[in-house]
Amino acid sequence: MNSQQTATLESLRARLEAALAARLPPPDAYPPRLHQAMRYAADGGKRLRALLVYAAGEALGVPLDALDAAAVSVELIHAYSLVHDDLPAMDDDALRRGRPTVHVAYDEATAILVGDALQALAFEVLAQDTPGAAAPAQRLAMVAVLAQAAGSRGMVGGQMVDIESEGRTIALAELERLHAHKTGALILACVQLAACAADGLAKARRQALERHGRALGLGFQIQDDVLDVEGSTEQLGKTQGKDRAQAKSTYVSLLGLTDAKRRATELFREADAALADFGSSAARLHQLAALIRQRRS
Repeated sequence: MNSQQTATLESLRARLEAALAARLPPPDAYPPRLHQAMRYAADGGKRLRALLVYAAGEALGVPLDALDAAAVSVELIHAYSLVHDDLPAMDDDALRRGRPTVHVAYDEATAILVGDALQALAFEVLAQDTPGAAAPAQRLAMVAVLAQAAGSRGMVGGQMVDIESEGRTIALAELERLHAHKTGALILACVQLAACAADGLAKARRQALERHGRALGLGFQIQDDVLDVEGSTEQLGKTQGKDRAQAKSTYVSLLGLTDAKRRATELFREADAALADFGSSAARLHQLAALIRQRRS
């Protein structure tokens, strides 16, 4: 039994927090205002994406040390995306994770630079050859996976289409494609990053993990659409009702609340079914999927 199989979700979160704190520049490093704002942006959150990296690694028997850089990097990319998503030119939100967004707590120019710096740091972390890290060829594969997931063919591309779609109704198939990029690409990348660190991984097992990641990512987004209607600002830690206020097409606006919930349930079942051949090694992935399904923020 490897160390990850005996770890709890709480201990994995603590491991991620320690690894993240060690890799972020010290708050007093030059220029201190930027580095303090970077730490502010990266602080908090449920760390679901990093935990998904660890959980997928557990299913594949990958040691924790070989996954730390990937877990940190995906959280850095996620944090950068939230900082930029909240900017006045984007979703223009003043609240994130229950406190002022970076451009409110600091200023808009600093927030832009914070996002830029967090994104660059994510790839620096993956490139570093630290004790226990994945092999160089594996880390290079991780860089390629994360770059594609975060770029114009992934998250940023989905964000572009999301902006272009404001104020008009789009077809369900286009909405699904949008969110497979904007939200789903980074969640899919979490299991792909773990797969990069697995020696001799069979194609069928990789494909099963990817089916899990795709279904989980889309289910996550539909759940977000539902929570934007049913949740409160206090629960969500961000402004409730933003999608409706910005006239965005969502699964709720296109399907109705009941059918949107039904579609999310179908996707979470698909995510679990994709792991059938992994047996007990996928217990952590099932646990995380259940936590995502039950989340209220």
